[in-house]
Amino acid sequence: MADAEPHIDPAPDFDHSHELISSTRVEGTPIVNARGEKLGTLHSLMIHKETGQVAYAILSFGGFLGIGSRVHPIPWEKLSYDLGMHVYRVNLTREQLRNAPTLHLDEADRPSDRSADERLYDYYGANQYWGY
Repeated sequence: MADAEPHIDPAPDFDHSHELISSTRVEGTPIVNARGEKLGTLHSLMIHKETGQVAYAILSFGGFLGIGSRVHPIPWEKLSYDLGMHVYRVNLTREQLRNAPTLHLDEADRPSDRSADERLYDYYGANQYWGY
């Protein structure tokens, strides 16, 4: 049985006058797959301190009041912004997401070791942010 189309609230007063956006406006943005199914919301971004490059987005999808929540780090290059829907799109099925690397929400703001990053980028077939 196919999942019903989720209700996705549009972003409030999105400013189209320039290409930059504050990270506080990105947090909470829905993330949907290619079929338009809501997978979760963008919890936060992990940014490399020295280069300023966004390494990955943290996809939040569960838990009660953040207790016991698990999150998925997704390489930033795998997300694309849909101006019409005001969502980030990722080419993943729910099954692929279930099998993807996860973190506990309280671990998401701590640096991981390089081997964890390598497993993450290998899973998604993404270009490693530290290789640029």
